Amino acid sequence: MGDAFLTVKNLSAWYSNRKMVLSDFSLELAEQEVVGLIGLNGAGKTTFLKVISGLLSTFRSEGIWLHGKPVKLRERDFKLCRYTVFAEDNSFPYFTFREYLSYVFSAYRKELPDISELIEGFHFEDYMDILLKDLSTGNRKKVFLITAFALKPELLFLDEPVNGLDFQSTEYLYHQIASYKEHGTILFSSHILESITLTSDRVFFLENGEIRKTFECGQVSATDIREALKIENDI
Repeated sequence: MGDAFLTVKNLSAWYSNRKMVLSDFSLELAEQEVVGLIGLNGAGKTTFLKVISGLLSTFRSEGIWLHGKPVKLRERDFKLCRYTVFAEDNSFPYFTFREYLSYVFSAYRKELPDISELIEGFHFEDYMDILLKDLSTGNRKKVFLITAFALKPELLFLDEPVNGLDFQSTEYLYHQIASYKEHGTILFSSHILESITLTSDRVFFLENGEIRKTFECGQVSATDIREALKIENDI
C-alpha cells in the first residue's frame, strides 16, 4: 500500500437501522503527522472513529492496512498501536484517575512515565483521586487526554478533544497535539476552527460519509475551510 502508515479503503458503516453513515470512505495517514477531520453534524466523523477503534462492528471495507500489512481492528496487536479519546466517555465510573491510568498502562504493557508536566499543563492536580463519575465533564475529558498523551501510541484518535476544556487547558492541548509528531500520528475531529488551523498538517473534509476534499500543508486556512463548509462561523 505504498508508504502510507494507515490505509483505509472503501469503508462503509451503518447502525442497526441499516442507513449508511459512511460510504466508500477511504483515507491514508502518514507517519508522524497531525490530520484534522471536519464536517457538519452527521457527516460521519464519530462513526469512523468508532469503527477504527473497534467499537462498531457493522461495517465492511476492501481492506485496512498498517505499515502496509492488513490488520483486523479488534486484534490485540492493532489495539496496542492506538488509543481513542471520545467526545463523551462515561466508562470506568468507579475508577479514580490514578486507577484508570494504571489499568491502561498495564493493558498496553507499558511502564508508567512521569506525568507531572501533563497534570500541571491540564491543571488536574486536585482531581487525581476523585472517582471519574464525580468529575465535571471537562475534568473527565482531561483524564482521557492525559492518559493518551502519557501513553504516546503510534495512532492517537481524538473526537472533539476541545469540548468541555477551560481556556488554559485548551491552549495546552493545542501544544500537545502540534508536538505529537515526534511520537506518532494524530487524527482528530473538531468543530472548533482554531483547533484545526493551529495544529493540522492536513485536513479531511467529510460530507455524506465520504471525504470530499483534502487540504494539504500550507492550505489549512480558516477561509478555505469555511468556504468548503459554506458557513461563516465555527465549524
